[in-house]
Amino acid sequence: MKCREVVEMLDDLSPGKYACDWDNVGLLVGRQNKEVHKIMVALDASKEIVKRAAGEQVDLLITHHPMIFSAIKRVNEEQFTSEKVLTLAENGICYYAMHTNFDTVGGMADLAAGKQYLNLSDVSPIDIANEAGAIEGEGMGRYGRLPKPMTAEEVAEYVKERFGISFVILYQSEAETGKVFDKIAVMPGSGKSVMKQVVANGYELYLTGDYGHHEGLDAMDLGLTVIDATHYGLEHIFVAYIAKYLREKLDGCKIEIVEADMGCPARVL
Repeated sequence: MKCREVVEMLDDLSPGKYACDWDNVGLLVGRQNKEVHKIMVALDASKEIVKRAAGEQVDLLITHHPMIFSAIKRVNEEQFTSEKVLTLAENGICYYAMHTNFDTVGGMADLAAGKQYLNLSDVSPIDIANEAGAIEGEGMGRYGRLPKPMTAEEVAEYVKERFGISFVILYQSEAETGKVFDKIAVMPGSGKSVMKQVVANGYELYLTGDYGHHEGLDAMDLGLTVIDATHYGLEHIFVAYIAKYLREKLDGCKIEIVEADMGCPARVL
């Protein structure tokens, strides 16, 4: 099967036109007519992943986060990204990224809120619009009702269990300690930009990633409790999901699908 045929299957799931204007999705390295016999799916195209893809003779590497964001003026070994581009090209590996298009349509938000993970009910989109316009029933995040009323600490334990992660970071004022929540907003990845929107829509518990000290304080000032499960924590689910999707689509094609989940890059010591 040609690379372009696999790309068409991925575009059917999450069309590139729904990616944000600042994003960089699609086939970023390689030739569309490359014959594909082995596919690797990962969250990020780290140096370790690229090296592994080369060593395992992968034909197509698929990640959620794009390896290339800003312009590359020189393709050599002196810069992290360009060195990885060289390695991919030298080993004949095509590289495809599906980021905010997957966040918005056909993927991440619904998956995180669904039965396999948070198992929320009364689910609705946090934000149904991006640069491509409104998409009914879709968005980069979800509002929903928890399976049962829980404190923030109990929700944190629930998230760790359901997403298979070892830690989360909780931002909550002392006055809110012990408060019971029956609903939650979830934004896989980084959700700082919609914090005020979440509060305005009546939600006091927010599950997301990549929060920092100052954003955590701002959230507490707004009366919002934030569970930061890290960027990896809520989005590594992409790997198994896309691998399963491709196995079903490519059934009978004799194409090997490899899941490369390298684990959370951060540890609490």
